[in-house]
Order: sequence, then C-alpha cells, then structure tokens
Amino acid sequence: MNIHEYQAKQILKSYGVAIQEGVVADTPAQAVEAGKRVQQETGSGWLVVKAQIHAGGRGKGKIVDTEQRGVALAKSLDDVKTISHNLLGNILVTKQTGASGKKVNKVLVAQDVFYPGPSEPKEFYMSVLLDRQSGKNVIIYTTEGGMDIEEVAENSPEKIHKEFIDPAVGLQPFQARKIAYNLNLQDKAAKEMVKFVSALYKAYDATDSSMFEINPVLKTSDDRIIAVDAKVNLDENALYRHPDLEALRDETEEDPTEVEAKKYNLNYVKLEGNVGCMVNGAGLAMATMDIIKLSGGEPANFLDVGGTANAETVEAGFKIILKDPNVKAILINIFGGIVRCDRVANGVVEAYKNLGNVNVPIIVRLQGTNAEEAKQIIDNSGLKVYSAIQLKEAAELVKNLINN
Repeated sequence: MNIHEYQAKQILKSYGVAIQEGVVADTPAQAVEAGKRVQQETGSGWLVVKAQIHAGGRGKGKIVDTEQRGVALAKSLDDVKTISHNLLGNILVTKQTGASGKKVNKVLVAQDVFYPGPSEPKEFYMSVLLDRQSGKNVIIYTTEGGMDIEEVAENSPEKIHKEFIDPAVGLQPFQARKIAYNLNLQDKAAKEMVKFVSALYKAYDATDSSMFEINPVLKTSDDRIIAVDAKVNLDENALYRHPDLEALRDETEEDPTEVEAKKYNLNYVKLEGNVGCMVNGAGLAMATMDIIKLSGGEPANFLDVGGTANAETVEAGFKIILKDPNVKAILINIFGGIVRCDRVANGVVEAYKNLGNVNVPIIVRLQGTNAEEAKQIIDNSGLKVYSAIQLKEAAELVKNLINN
C-alpha cells in the first residue's frame, strides 16, 4: 500500500528520523496558514510547496497545459497561495503517472532546508527493502542523491553501495558507521548519519514495510542529516497488525475498479488488453494470461477470485471486468480443488442472468472436482457461455471469438 510523502514523514519522525518539517493543506487558504505555521516553528524564510500524489518525478512534472511544477519554491506567502492554487484540483503529469496524470488533492508546505552555512549541502539516495535472493533486508545507498536510482545504476554502478542485514539480528552499529564512511561523511555529519540510518531501519522493520525510499537524504550546510522526501510502501499482508497505518490509505489515488475489487477480497490489476480473465489462484492466473497471449489476444486484467469462489464473488468479478470497454471476451479458468466446479458453474450462470445485457462472449474452463457436471450446467444454460475442459480448447475458443 502506497502512502503520501507527508504521511511517510510522520511515520519516520515517530521513530526518530530527522525530516524536512511541513504541514499539509487542502486549499490555498490552508496552505498560507500552513506556511505561517512552518515559518514560526522552524524559522524558515522561504518555503517549498509539494503536490501530494502517489507518483515520483513531481519536481520535473507539470500541471496539464501550464508550466507549474509539482514541487516549487515559494519566496513569500503570496507565492505559497499562487502555487497551491495552481496545483490543487488540477492534473499533474510526471514520468510515473503516464499521460493521464493524477489529480492533486493536497499539498505539503515545507521548510526550505537549503539554507547557507559553514559547509556545502550534499544530497544522498537511500532505500531499505527486502532482497529476496539473499533472504535479507538491504540498505541501498549512493552519494548521487536527487537522481533516479535507475540512471545511477546504468551510468555509475560503482557508486551504488549495498548493506545486507540479517532480519534475525538487525542493523548493527558497525554497519551504520560503514554507511556513513562510504558516503564520505566525517565528524558531526557522520554521527548524524549513523543516527539517521539506525532510526530509518527501525522504522522500516517496525512497520512491516515493503520499502522505504528517501531521495534525497540531505546533509545540510550545518551538517544535519534529514529526509527531504520519503516514499513508503507498506506490506498489505501485514496491515492487520497496523490498523493505524491501514487508516492512511487514500482510495482517491487508487484505480476505482481495484478499490471495488478489494471490497470483495478479489485480487485485481487492470491491464491494457482485450480479453478479461477470472481465475482462482495467482499461478493459474499467470498461466491463463500466457494462454491468452498465445491465442492472439492481450489480457485486460489480472483477477484472482481465490480458492473460495462463489456466486457473489463471480458476479462481482464480472461487473469489474465488464467496466472495461476494451474487453472483447472473458475467459474464466477455474481449477476445482477447494471449490467444486459445479458450484462455480452455477455462480457463472446466476451472475450472467443478474447482470443482463452481457454483450461479450464468455468462455468457461472448469477442471477438477465435478468438472463434467459443471460443463453440463454451462451447456444447458441457454446463455451465450462457451464451456471447455482442456486449456488448449479454451484458448482456441478465445482465438476464434475475438477474431470474429
């Protein structure tokens, strides 16, 4: 589950990570008040106004049909009002949003941390995530902060460092010191980085997160180490242990069909193809998508109804798939292990009748417990539903129907 920058920073701060302070706002008037509060609490003169959307590249992104960037420096409260007015309620397009962009509903008004001092500010990149190959957590970091990590990996791979951490042992003090050393920090800055890394890993571990990405981590001109930006991805499988974090979900940032699917405990991901698919089991779903590709079609979605599919979940899946105007056919591929095939077949027929006006052909392939009985139910329904036993047969049906 993704969360906004301002929410991520609240989590970081609660675990002792130093952050760029800021206040979130929903309207230009609130943004001005937020700016006043930030100036009073931090002593900052200039301010930074940041669009809050679930996408990176905001600094280079622009509001549609304008030159307004998603992150902008405000030298006065009047600038805060103007920038927030330009951002709020409008569509921000970045390299991660695609051409459709995302609507900006909130802005973060933050302190300016690039102030003058005895030394030059320096930006770093740092992230914490699970390395599946080693089975350990890993801190990835580089001196090349503020840049896309992919560009650094391609152009200067030698500048990327990795520190692997056994989750049973946790981050050791010598590892935090090693990170500070590899970032060429000394004295106060090195000590601040050690504290920063230790607190960051604690936050990652305690929240059961999939990823913490801080870009940039800033060494200020007075050698403080702070998180200027923060991207946090929470592990949805662990949210039952963190109801406070689950409450941070912003459904306006998610695909409406994916939000609806979650209400029925359906695992759904929208794709760009023309054949909708409904399957029980993630592995079978992947195989089904391959079959669709081999048949000459393109999968329009990934939809796993799980091992306990019934009439209600099947009907909900139908509704979600049919909301996609690109769908030309639907392939239902169910392996009857926990769930009986005849029960699924009855659910398909019932859902078809309840929905009415289904204008696309439906191919149903049921294999496993009571598969033959399920085929008879489909064949005798009198509906525009085609049954198959073998996966190859289902693939041929898909091919023929989408080409006619």
